[in-house]
Parts: sequence; structure tokens; C-alpha cells
Amino acid sequence: VQQCFFLLTASDDVRETFAKARNGKYRLLKLDIEDEQLTVSVREKPVSSWDKDYDDFILPILEDQQPCYILYRLDTQNAQGYEWVFIAWSPDYSHVRQKMLYAATRATVKKEFGGGHIKEELFGTTKIQTDIGVDTKQQTLQGVAFPIQRDAFQALEQLKNHKLNYVQLKIDIPNEVIVLANTAYTEMKDLPARVPKDAARYHFFLYKHSHEGDYLNSIVFIYSMPGYACSIRERMLYSSCKSPLLDVIENRLMMEIAKKIEIDNGEELTSDFLYDEVHPKQHAHKQNFAKPKGPAGKRGIRRLIRGPAEAETTSD
Repeated sequence: VQQCFFLLTASDDVRETFAKARNGKYRLLKLDIEDEQLTVSVREKPVSSWDKDYDDFILPILEDQQPCYILYRLDTQNAQGYEWVFIAWSPDYSHVRQKMLYAATRATVKKEFGGGHIKEELFGTTKIQTDIGVDTKQQTLQGVAFPIQRDAFQALEQLKNHKLNYVQLKIDIPNEVIVLANTAYTEMKDLPARVPKDAARYHFFLYKHSHEGDYLNSIVFIYSMPGYACSIRERMLYSSCKSPLLDVIENRLMMEIAKKIEIDNGEELTSDFLYDEVHPKQHAHKQNFAKPKGPAGKRGIRRLIRGPAEAETTSD
């Protein structure tokens, strides 16, 4: 077996950028290897919290056939300073030598940046295109598409037909599938207690109410994420799975969702809050979650999975 050895060097400019990043100046650095030199091709400063910046910053810079490293800063700190996520992106269709180059230099790059700053490591390889259109039109989604377990999908169908009034879904992280968590009958006063304090969830609630003389049954989607009670990986997966899940539900199940809400804890879910969300006082248009828009020509789902860079080989 032929072995390849790569001598990777980092310039003073890269080291200076790393120092600024460790001090909190940047949210994201994209690193490339050119002529055995480590280069910084993208620098992004924080705009919002780390989980809100995540999709907007990371998904657009992943290229279909070009590996890279990404350093992504969290908002938490340890004894060394800010904590970071190290992402090794090595797409299936990239050149074999490129894959080997990035696999062989991963440890060097982490050491150069400072391994003590790296809280979590992700490894991404796969671009998946998913056919979810009701008219067999191929649609591509930005995010991570985990399959929805059959009983979870059936519960959503029952909710759509008003046979259930509440459906809670969760991600089975080890098995990478979205599963049913709860379908208990839920009145408005019960809703806050349905939100776990230590885990993220997706909730679908049949909100029965009167508005301007009409009695309405509105389906509301609630994404609950209880701050730092969740692991970094859980926060990333729930954030990334959200848009593909909603696309499947709205396009394949044809469920009309009146409002999409993101909350930190169940105490926010009062009658007044929900009414104002579904019927904004200024009669503004419905506010949907913004989808991250990748550059033109970038298609498909970037699936980031945790694991060692050596696990590049795919089984038949």
C-alpha cells in the first residue's frame, strides 16, 4: 500500500487570524490547503447567537467536490477561552488525493489552532438529494434530513384531520430518525408543561380560538430549545433538521401551518402570546423561519455526522 506524507505549514497570517479568532473576533473560519499551505478562505464575524448563525454561515460555503476545514465558534467559554466546533468536510465526489490530504492533516490543523479550544468535532461527507414533491418534482433541501418514523407521520396525519390536537416529535440521535414522543390531549393551559426543560422538541398544536368573530382551528409549530441544557450536537441536529422536516410536512402531508414559533421554555406559551403570534397586531404577513440560501448551483443536503475523519469509506 502506497502511503502519502504531507508537510503542512501555516503562515504568520494564518496564525495571526487564529489568535484573533481565539479572542472572539470571528464566528467562523473556513480553511483550505493550497500547495501544502494552510489558508483562510472565509472569515465571518458573529451576527447573532451561535445556533442562529449556524445554518446561514456554514451551509453556503460547503462545496460539492472540494474538502475543507471549518472552525465554528460557540458562545460558551472554557479555561482557554471560547469553545469551538471543528468540522472536517470531505464530500463523496471530491478527488481521492484531496480526501487523503485533508484526512492526513486534520490533527495538524487542530493542533495549530489549539486542541483545548475544540469542544466538538463533526465530520461531513454526504450530499443527499431527496424527492419529496407530491408531483414527483425533485426538491432539494438545505439541512439534515432524517427519516420520520411511520407512527410519527401517522400522528401528524391525525392532527391534520383534527383527530389529535397535539403531536410532539423528538430526534432519536443515535439512530438518526425522528420519532413520536407524545400525543396526549392538550388544552392551552396544558401546553407549557409539555415542553421539556432539558431537551429539545418539535411540537404541533391544534390551536382552537376565536378571531374577529370566526372560530378557527390553526395548527401551530413550536420548536423548543432549552438553551445550554442541551448538548452542542443536539442543538445542531435540531436546528439543521427543522427546515427539512417542515418541508416534508407542508409539501408531502400538505399540512397548513399557521405559525412557526421558536421558544426557550414552556412558560412563554400563554394564550395571549399564541394569539399575538398567529394574529400579529400590525396585520403583518406570517413570519416563517428563514431558510439559509446557498450560492447558486449548490444543491442538496449537506449531512454532517459526528465521527473520525478516517471513516471516509462508504459501505455498499
